Amino acid sequence: MAFADNLKKLPGISHLAAIELRDAEGNLAGIIENKAGSQGSLAVYNHLGQLWGAINADAAKQGLEIFAEHTTDARAHAGKHPNIDRLLNIAENGGAMLRIKHVFAVDDELPA
Repeated sequence: MAFADNLKKLPGISHLAAIELRDAEGNLAGIIENKAGSQGSLAVYNHLGQLWGAINADAAKQGLEIFAEHTTDARAHAGKHPNIDRLLNIAENGGAMLRIKHVFAVDDELPA
């Protein structure tokens, strides 16, 4: 199934400003923002975090399946898809597990 079709099956992300990826020591290893060009990755990582609680090897493998044709492209062009490269490293190269911290969007119009 194509990535666009897989994406339609994932939970919404309108409530998120970003996802922080943290290593075992809690250090920031990456950030995926809710902005054009990274919303698909945000949706995938959010989904994986909800299912697995962290990005371990099994979660990364599932993420690579969701990314579908983009995973093939990432394998052929290292560096072109950094969020997929990260999953490839975890799933196929024994890269370290990453914890996910959700950064929620704030509605500026709510009373303080």
